[in-house]
Amino acid sequence: MNNFFKVLILALLVTSCGGVKKTETAINSGNFDQAIDIALSNLTSDKNAKRKQEYVVLLEDAFAKAVKEDQIVLKRLQSDPNPEVLESIYETLERMELRQGKIRPLLPLKIYSSGKTANFEMQDYSKRIITARTKLSDHLLNKAKNSLSVANTLQARAIYDDLRYLNDINPNYKDTNTLLEQALEKGTDYVLVTLRNDTQQVIPQRLEEELLNFSTYGLNDNWTIYHNKRNTSVYYDYDMGINFRNINISPEQVLQKELQREKQVKDGFEYELDSRGNVKKDSLGNDIKKDKFITVKATVFQSTQQKEVSVDANIEITNRLSGQLVDRFPVGSTFIFTYLYGSVNGDRRAVDNDYLQTLNPKAVPFPSNEQMIYDAGEDLKLRIKEVLTGLRFRR
Repeated sequence: MNNFFKVLILALLVTSCGGVKKTETAINSGNFDQAIDIALSNLTSDKNAKRKQEYVVLLEDAFAKAVKEDQIVLKRLQSDPNPEVLESIYETLERMELRQGKIRPLLPLKIYSSGKTANFEMQDYSKRIITARTKLSDHLLNKAKNSLSVANTLQARAIYDDLRYLNDINPNYKDTNTLLEQALEKGTDYVLVTLRNDTQQVIPQRLEEELLNFSTYGLNDNWTIYHNKRNTSVYYDYDMGINFRNINISPEQVLQKELQREKQVKDGFEYELDSRGNVKKDSLGNDIKKDKFITVKATVFQSTQQKEVSVDANIEITNRLSGQLVDRFPVGSTFIFTYLYGSVNGDRRAVDNDYLQTLNPKAVPFPSNEQMIYDAGEDLKLRIKEVLTGLRFRR
């Protein structure tokens, strides 16, 4: 047997022993379903291999202990008159059925040492699951009906979560969907958003519209709806003001530099000569050439156009019922316009190509103040989104 196959067999043995040890540890720790998953993952392929016999025995043991433990739990829960245990009863039965479903495709499994087939006592839980689901559904539905009318905003959200769970386990059961809509409406905060300009600058109308268009922010919050125009049929819980405090615009500047550049560049070739002044030959008899380099120089007259705007604002949240300020978040943005132009006097090969590509031939008109404010506002939208994404109106 060559070394490769020896190493391969050793690796398989180590892996197998490691898996068996993990399965045993899980069983001894009472993590029976974890042990079942480990054993099944090792039995999925080549389940009848003798080297996998330990997994069959361990799977049989883990299954029996898991079922016994769940039966004890079920007996205790079913003797409890508190309807809040109905969810645990249903989920325990679902877990028992799921466990059987994982094992069933691999059956039968043989135990070679005893010549018997591993014993997995399968039961039909379908009727018990349906009964438990119906009882749980009725309980959750009645609980929602009785509490929704007197629930506050946060309680309505908890009721909504219960009804979502109900819809997951028993879709469209009775009037679940109607109650879901009611809980969603009652649990939602409505926020009226306004923009105020306390600066001496004019905010572009287009920027104002975009800042107040919350559909473009991509917010994922089921419990908050923002309006930028008052709807008389809506009771607003909060006011949110985007208040511009300062807009500073620098003067238009042109900064000039004179840069000296020098570089060694390839400039043709020359023949290599031996000590006698004769041209050297390579092994094929060809003349040997070498690159010829020269030093080139250039002067760059660089001009940089610059203009900068900084925008500072506050986001202020006010509770409409109490009139109190809930929170204030400073947000800001800076936008810098930079444009490079100039000329080269001398050999252009002395200047890096990447730099030449950024060096425009002539100046351009500076952007207007309005355009600068708008460009800064694009980044301001991102800052506002960051605030809103982490914002919790109720805790």
